[in-house]
Amino acid sequence: MLIGKYRRRFPGFDERIIALYARGMTTREIQAHVGELYGIEISPDLVSAVTDSVIEEVGAWQSRGLESTYAIVFFDAIRVKIRSEGLVHNRAVYLAIGMRCSGHKEILGIWIEQTEGAKFWLRVMTEIRNRGTQDILIAVVDGLKGFPEAITSVFPKTVVQTCIVHLIRYSMHFASWKERRVVAAALKPIYQAESADVAWERLDEFDRSPFGRKYPAIAQSWRRNWEHVIPFFAFARDVRKILYTTNAIESLNGQVRKAVRVRGHFPSDEAATKLIWLVLRNVQARWKSPPISWQAAKAQLAIQFEERFILAD
Repeated sequence: MLIGKYRRRFPGFDERIIALYARGMTTREIQAHVGELYGIEISPDLVSAVTDSVIEEVGAWQSRGLESTYAIVFFDAIRVKIRSEGLVHNRAVYLAIGMRCSGHKEILGIWIEQTEGAKFWLRVMTEIRNRGTQDILIAVVDGLKGFPEAITSVFPKTVVQTCIVHLIRYSMHFASWKERRVVAAALKPIYQAESADVAWERLDEFDRSPFGRKYPAIAQSWRRNWEHVIPFFAFARDVRKILYTTNAIESLNGQVRKAVRVRGHFPSDEAATKLIWLVLRNVQARWKSPPISWQAAKAQLAIQFEERFILAD
């Protein structure tokens, strides 16, 4: 095989192509780079053959065993264009970041939405449980209908928290571009309140304010989600900060989107999963230590969840 010849001539040949692919380079860019580096011409089929070699590894990763307990799991989605039956569709690709009780992060899996709503999320949660997870203390979700119920049907003790970043972002859809920054600032006193009762009072104040009267749908959206907005008020600020500033998953999604954008669309679910996994693998390799604030948050979580908060030896 041609690949074997290149492997013998150029040590690290496969790894180089895979690394370029994971950086979001197109097949044409990879061909040009390899030509400059090794002085050879390679075909698009050879690039595909090399990158397809990771598919078995992706499958093993996706079915690997998980921790028995996660302190926090963040669920989020990105939109990807995938070709199916001759047409290109926008599909949701869900990612999950789990924070162990030690504060170390890991990516639990990639799921491309096949069916709408609760049935899909129930399948995801059941898969996580079947891979060894017995308890999730807090799940941070994007507020989609049916998601909290799917989580608690599999993990009944889990506290479900609506992602504040997503709720703010959704609120901004109702505000004009030039006013979005000041409207976001006007919402800050709500989620930074001392307690859920004070937060409700501040939501009322926002509703009565000029922005609240101008954009009534904003306060309405917060009230609809209120049951899952308020859980984090039970925690001290160190834990709250981790829950509502989803820097880890926002940064992760940004790097995935950058790689995906270059592709335009994918010919299959498998092709999309392959690239996204390669990006995730590179990102996770840089996650060495817990967040700085985790030490204080850990003490709060241990008090709140008692024996459910399990630190591995």
